[in-house]
Amino acid sequence: MTTDPHIDHFRHSYTKDRRELLNRLRRIEGQVRGVERMVEEEAYCLEILQQVEAVTAAADQVALLLLEDHIDGCLTHAIESGQGEPYVEEVMSVVRRALGRRASRTKSGA
Repeated sequence: MTTDPHIDHFRHSYTKDRRELLNRLRRIEGQVRGVERMVEEEAYCLEILQQVEAVTAAADQVALLLLEDHIDGCLTHAIESGQGEPYVEEVMSVVRRALGRRASRTKSGA
């Protein structure tokens, strides 16, 4: 959870990949500008869609790297400090939204 007072001085796990994340995001920014240019120039629809798919794939890679870092660092730290349950629920909520699933499983495991 982002505002947990128990982890005031905890460094976010993505810090180790910060440079890579920023580079990827800058490339995505450039790709989006390219798609914008294509629309302005009235490029062929399917060519634009191919570029949009490339942007989506690049954004997914950023998301996966962030998720991996979060699980490896932030979530692991929360579990080790006895604060894991709300963090697990939080990450699962984000994953469900990303997958288009809203419902969570019941506490009984069903």
